[in-house]
Amino acid sequence: MTTTAPRLGTALARLLILAAALLGTLLAGAAPASAHAALTGSDPKDGAVVATAPKEVNLTFSEQVAMSADSIRVLDPAGRRADTGEIRDLCSGSIVRYGVELRAGLPDGTYTVAWQTVSADSHPIAGAFTFSIGAPSATSVALPDREPGGGLVGALYGIARYLSYAGFAVLVGGGAFVLICWPRGAGVRPVQRTVVRAWLTLTGATLVMLLLRNPYTSSGELSDAFDLAGLKSVLETKTGAALTSRLLLLGAAALFVAVLFGAYTRRTDPKEKKDLVFGLGIGGTVVATGIAGTWALAEHASTGIQPGIAMPVDILHLLAVAAWLGGLTVLLIALYRAPSVERTAVERFSKVAFTSVAVLAATGLYQSWRQVGSWSALTGTRYGQLLLVKIGLMGVLVGIAWISRRWTQRLADLPSGGLSSADLSSAEKETEGVEEDEASEADETSESDAVPEADAVSSVSEAEGASGASPDVDPERAAQLARQRAAVATARRKRERDADPERSGLRRSVLTEAAVAVVLLAVTTVLTTTEPGRTEEEAGRSTSASGPAAVPDRPVDVRLPFDTGGVDGKGVVRLSLDPGRTGANGLHIYVERPDGKPLDVPEVKVALTLEAKDVGPLPVAPDRIQAGHWSASGVQIPMPGEWRIQVTVRTSDIDQTTLDKNVKIG
Repeated sequence: MTTTAPRLGTALARLLILAAALLGTLLAGAAPASAHAALTGSDPKDGAVVATAPKEVNLTFSEQVAMSADSIRVLDPAGRRADTGEIRDLCSGSIVRYGVELRAGLPDGTYTVAWQTVSADSHPIAGAFTFSIGAPSATSVALPDREPGGGLVGALYGIARYLSYAGFAVLVGGGAFVLICWPRGAGVRPVQRTVVRAWLTLTGATLVMLLLRNPYTSSGELSDAFDLAGLKSVLETKTGAALTSRLLLLGAAALFVAVLFGAYTRRTDPKEKKDLVFGLGIGGTVVATGIAGTWALAEHASTGIQPGIAMPVDILHLLAVAAWLGGLTVLLIALYRAPSVERTAVERFSKVAFTSVAVLAATGLYQSWRQVGSWSALTGTRYGQLLLVKIGLMGVLVGIAWISRRWTQRLADLPSGGLSSADLSSAEKETEGVEEDEASEADETSESDAVPEADAVSSVSEAEGASGASPDVDPERAAQLARQRAAVATARRKRERDADPERSGLRRSVLTEAAVAVVLLAVTTVLTTTEPGRTEEEAGRSTSASGPAAVPDRPVDVRLPFDTGGVDGKGVVRLSLDPGRTGANGLHIYVERPDGKPLDVPEVKVALTLEAKDVGPLPVAPDRIQAGHWSASGVQIPMPGEWRIQVTVRTSDIDQTTLDKNVKIG
């Protein structure tokens, strides 16, 4: 019993419908979580009631953000601006902190802090909280309901992001498939069209993302896509530079495609072809790596922990995805639209796919650890749940790929004489004219255009002339007969090809792989716009630990006896951290003898460590004010928690000791 492969038109239609439906579902639920940076602290805290008006409002984020003049707004109970509009950069080391000064003489009441910015991995974030001076009061402030990056602009931007990933995969994977697995495919018209359309898709999607970037991160109005001032500001950002670089690299990719499908196909000398393949391979790898780098340099691989490792890993991950899924797409097109694909090409792609899966497994494992960080985040956050879906789809895809590999092995086990008519015969391989016939045959989409009418008349006239028939033949009748003969021949070849169970099974398994790959790519796209589980958990812990502040604030006082073992080596260190909460603090250190008199020591050093969140040690170098008194201002406590304070006291050139104590801050 023979099996027949499904028709390409129906199969592709179902594939596109499935992709559109799933992408719409995922994007519809992704908007509220489209952020990778998170607000981890504020001063004043959310809901705090302070006795007197603070001089400024400070915000602390989990990763670097891009601030504009209007990123932080403080509104009084009547909705008027209570800040000066001057953003202060208070970042120090790994602490990402920004503040805005408040106007003098603010009355009592409830104030609203509204903020909107763009995280380092290109995603817009926004939020609001309140604090009160003196006592809470009613407020008339109304904040917009629109989520940053949402609405029509967000949906269009998400679609463009998906298309850019798909175009990159098919462009890079298709070119690699032709160069590595099937060089003869460079002359096959459907393969050429597929790769060129991938280039057009990636270029168009990149242009759309560049135009939509300004409204996507700010107003949300589609009309702002053509605001030249907004476009100029986008070009000055990291994401704008990455998109511009991608467009420039796509110009080089266009040259690569032109040479591959032009000069390479016209070469007849084997040595020239070999040299050209080498040059195309080197150049194509450089261009593909550069394009992949535009994602790694602008999105979440460039921020967070270990960016120096994460960015190269992300580039490898994208290239492996392209080699596998892009090559799979071109193989699918070739199996359905090209007259024949040599079994050696399928065998080579099977090896390429296996290598790609191995690279994906290694890089994906690292990326998962980096973005999730814990089992609770894997199961309890949206990012972790989507990651589990992606892992499941990868397992399904690997299983189907194993079935395709089995079909490929069965093809390889067949003797040369037992191959279906879909294979090239040795005589066909030796003639170049057949390649042109195959390319034209691949372009046939209906029986009516199987053979050009002029060629049909010529061929029929020659046939009738050879048989002694009358030269007065109706041209329309001759063309009709030629078309019928061509249609019958095409149908016969299709029946013979579909009657080959090995190739029919391979086509079905590759089509199924492509369907799952479309879904997998959609899930991956949504993952790139979802807050990582590690960040979400840290932000949740910070929010729960912060709580409303008490009034008034109380400084943290620590008393630490010490003995360095030398002369005047005994004493007491009194340390005071004021106001003893997150944000800027004043530090005073008093070194005293056992009798309470000041002890003048050569050096005092302080370090702060929050072990629960792997923060620190944060060094503090206080200045000597007078004998026995050391001080430091602006000591930043980035988040609340159980902090360990280490104090090192040196009483002589060789005598010193380090003391430590855990204190609750915030």
